[in-house]
Amino acid sequence: MPKRKAAAPNRAFKVADQIQRDLTELIARELKDPRVGMVTIQAVEVTPDYAHAKVFFSILVGDPEETTEALNQAAGFLRNGLFKRLQIHTVPTLHFHFDRTTERAADMNALIAQAVASRSKEE
Repeated sequence: MPKRKAAAPNRAFKVADQIQRDLTELIARELKDPRVGMVTIQAVEVTPDYAHAKVFFSILVGDPEETTEALNQAAGFLRNGLFKRLQIHTVPTLHFHFDRTTERAADMNALIAQAVASRSKEE
């Protein structure tokens, strides 16, 4: 029996990138939930079988837990919107996760600034 040819290694990245772009547009234009404010999709990770996608997001203002709950409740609506836009056989089930990377970066910048300020006082 001949071996199956593996899918292009970049295909998963391309699909994740397209999902990220489409979700950004869907959330901004079509999602009417007042609990979802200014959401930025940071990254999307798709499983190899395209069954599930982890969507990492950040928010400008608001409660991260409340926004996560609202997005996970709207996941079916958003998946349906993706189904209409994407040209793939299986549209993944969406799982939203709040991304704290920007918060951590701000904390690190504050620590660095504090260290530089204390060093300049010592000199």
